[in-house]
Amino acid sequence: GSLPKWVVNKSSQFLAPKAMKKMYKACLKYPDWKQKHDPHFKPWLFPEQSQLPALALSELSLQHADSLENIDESSLAESKEDRGEGSDEDSLT
Repeated sequence: GSLPKWVVNKSSQFLAPKAMKKMYKACLKYPDWKQKHDPHFKPWLFPEQSQLPALALSELSLQHADSLENIDESSLAESKEDRGEGSDEDSLT
């Protein structure tokens, strides 16, 4: 379901700062943790260390933002399940 905006706003005043403090503390501990856990494995710096399968460039396509504006969705029907019960759209009709 959806939450009232005041609940989201009020909870974000407390939850977001608390989450950021936890993230900050974890980041401070990362250098020590990394020294104990494969310190030379850094695929973000050395792509040759990556163990993920590589994608062939020929399989990728470039998509421009202007082509996204011309997507025809007129044949799609939107149900209450798609919008979610009690969504803002229900109150507009």
